[in-house]
Amino acid sequence: MTSLRAESRLIALIVASAFFLQGLDSAIINTSLPQMAASLQVATLDMSIGITVYMLASAAFVPISGWLADRFGARDIFITSILIFTIASLACGLSQTLLQLSIARALQGLGGALMTPVGRMVVLRNTEKNQLLHATALITWPALTAPVIGPVLGGFLTTYFSWRWNFLINIPIGFMGVWLALRFIPNSKEANTHALDLRGLMLSSIALSITLFALESFAHDDLHHGLPVLLTVIGLVTGYLAVKHFHRSAHPLLNLSSLQVQTYRICNLSAGAIFRISSTTVPFLLPLLFQIGFGLNALAAGSWMLAYFAGNLGMKPITSPILQRYGFRRTLLVNGVITSLCITSCALLTPQSPNSLMVGILLLAGLTRSMQFTALNTLAFADVSATQRSSSSTLASMLMQITSVLGVALGSLILKVTQAIEIRDHSSLADFQIAFIVTGVMVLLSTLIFLKLPRDAGAEVSGHRS
Repeated sequence: MTSLRAESRLIALIVASAFFLQGLDSAIINTSLPQMAASLQVATLDMSIGITVYMLASAAFVPISGWLADRFGARDIFITSILIFTIASLACGLSQTLLQLSIARALQGLGGALMTPVGRMVVLRNTEKNQLLHATALITWPALTAPVIGPVLGGFLTTYFSWRWNFLINIPIGFMGVWLALRFIPNSKEANTHALDLRGLMLSSIALSITLFALESFAHDDLHHGLPVLLTVIGLVTGYLAVKHFHRSAHPLLNLSSLQVQTYRICNLSAGAIFRISSTTVPFLLPLLFQIGFGLNALAAGSWMLAYFAGNLGMKPITSPILQRYGFRRTLLVNGVITSLCITSCALLTPQSPNSLMVGILLLAGLTRSMQFTALNTLAFADVSATQRSSSSTLASMLMQITSVLGVALGSLILKVTQAIEIRDHSSLADFQIAFIVTGVMVLLSTLIFLKLPRDAGAEVSGHRS
């Protein structure tokens, strides 16, 4: 494994900055909902539409991202996505009604839908395989830093300035990203692109949007349980029809052949999907544990979360050397077991736990989570061919959207089930303990699947030699 070339490093950093812009926006808005509601003269609960419409718009347009990048060039579509997101951010900041904000958030969702898969595509097309680990580590850090910085920055801007600055702050970052992309990223296109697969687009967009909306409803109990179940069934049936169409079509919107690549399939569809669901459940449960189980206020709960996310960031400098020394298979197996133990250990935490024990468990949980994420995200594309990159990147983004919402839904479901068994109308410390144990077991199960990987899996990327 060689160090990342200067050109490839710069491209990865530009893409990472765009990812950070998107992640920061998602993390910031939750801290400002009461103030936004008061300003727009609506109920706080009504503001949830701003989050939902973003998610649905993003889900609807993710499937077309690969085709657009192939047809018009990955760089140009990436720049377009940043421009759309930036202009929509300005519209959000200037909104005077909930309707205006909702439309602007939908436009943001369109930009975000194209940004992530196309940005990853840009990096894949401009990075040699033996440098992919370094590049992936760079574009992974926004997902780890934005959740830390977002709530703090959002609270500061809302308290001392206005909630509108949570969106307006995106404008200079966005335009700087556009300028850097224009100057330093080459515009690669596919030599031959086919006509847009409209049927595949409609089926996949409907399936992803309906499924995510149903899972979101489960997680937040916004609707009567019958409707989310019905929507889930509709989404799954539509998804099945979409997959069937992609297999039969001569020129499908999504080429599913990457699922035949063992490393891609395991890292995205089986072990990777289970791990991502579990790893999303943990940061959902921890703040609730600190506030409901420990009785802490939001500020104190957020302070404890810093230890968890500090672990996520602290692992970055040593991830590449570890993978180079031990390889993907052994790292994913050993680190997966440690991750499982760390998550299960969260069930031991009580209000009387020593501060040093809490910090140690949270820090180690964050460290191992970061390692597993980087290893998965890198190995997933290690054996994907050049012709599969567009569809594989798009498909990976779709699966990540589903697993992130599933993680929150899983955590919410476990708490509700344990609460219902005890016939209580609120969650207790015991409910969270059960939730962490279940999540830890899921991570362990996902780890066992990595036994199917060959010992030299991704060796060309990691530089590891058995």
